[in-house]
Amino acid sequence: MTENDPPVMRKIIHVDMDAFYASVEQRDDPALRGKPLAVGGSAKRGVVAAASYEARKFGVKSAMPGVTARRRCPQLLFVKPRFEVYRAVSQQLHGIFARYTHIIEPLSLDEAYLDVTADLAGLGSATAIAEAIRGDIRRELRLTASAGVSYNKFIAKVASDQNKPDGVFVVRPEEGAAFVATLPARRFFGVGPKTAERMSSLGIQTGADIRAQTLGFLEQHFGKSAHYLYRASRGEDYRAVKADRERKSIGGERTYSDDLSTDEALRDALEHIIDIVWERIHRNNARGRTVTIKVKYADFQQITRARSVSPPVDTREAFERLSRGLLEALLPVPKGVRLLGLTLSSLESSQEPAHTGESGVAESGPVQESLAF
Repeated sequence: MTENDPPVMRKIIHVDMDAFYASVEQRDDPALRGKPLAVGGSAKRGVVAAASYEARKFGVKSAMPGVTARRRCPQLLFVKPRFEVYRAVSQQLHGIFARYTHIIEPLSLDEAYLDVTADLAGLGSATAIAEAIRGDIRRELRLTASAGVSYNKFIAKVASDQNKPDGVFVVRPEEGAAFVATLPARRFFGVGPKTAERMSSLGIQTGADIRAQTLGFLEQHFGKSAHYLYRASRGEDYRAVKADRERKSIGGERTYSDDLSTDEALRDALEHIIDIVWERIHRNNARGRTVTIKVKYADFQQITRARSVSPPVDTREAFERLSRGLLEALLPVPKGVRLLGLTLSSLESSQEPAHTGESGVAESGPVQESLAF
């Protein structure tokens, strides 16, 4: 079966922790609870890695320069990220997931897809499983999570954001097409500000508007994304939850609401991205030979610069050295920078399958087609 073939009816949950980094900090330090909080660098030159919900009320959000965040919320408190703590909490989180399914596809430290078609815990419905998982997270981790429950990955992920924070949203198969029709076009994967602007110029504002277009029209205007948009606008997504995805590269990037224009601001932003990407490299036990920096300027011109080495990069120090060297070769920048990213590629090893049987194939148990939503 390919990803384009209709599968048996799946029950998929997308679990997304609520303001994960900030919530961990507020959990561990009672003095921070109920206060606007940003996890990130200094207020002057740093970048916000995560914002508490108290801070979000003021318009503070991740990837925002610290100075902008401070301007929007003068009482904002900054704390430095503790990635070793976030990794430990994430491991506990995945231990909770494993009680309910062996088919877990992590997307980051704080979110994952779960295929619960096989009702290992015997709870009777995917919604009951989602509520049980959220209850375990609340009791054991003293944190909250939101969940989307549906029959495919696209809708489950979108649904997990519907009742945030600390909520569940369920979209059943008979509701999928109608639910997708109401979504703003920008909530479809891959539709960023530039694509959304192009859609708007074509009179496309919602999922229903996308569905009204022919495949030929979508191919003409959106190229490789056309087939995805055509299917997704009809509530179709046949991708399976993959417990052992093979990675070709590991990276991360941030788009900034205010362009970065000074050497100091770019160096500080790079340090934040190094933290994020190295955490992913470390979690996947990966080694790679090529480090690439990606820069998108304010006028949307994009450049990449890469360096390959032997032996492969297997320490944070080596990754930092190569990343900083690539940035320094670009300084001073000729114009403002709106996006900065790093990638490690030419990988020699990646994440081990987390939950497999002796054959190495992810086990799902007997499929119960009668499991309700």
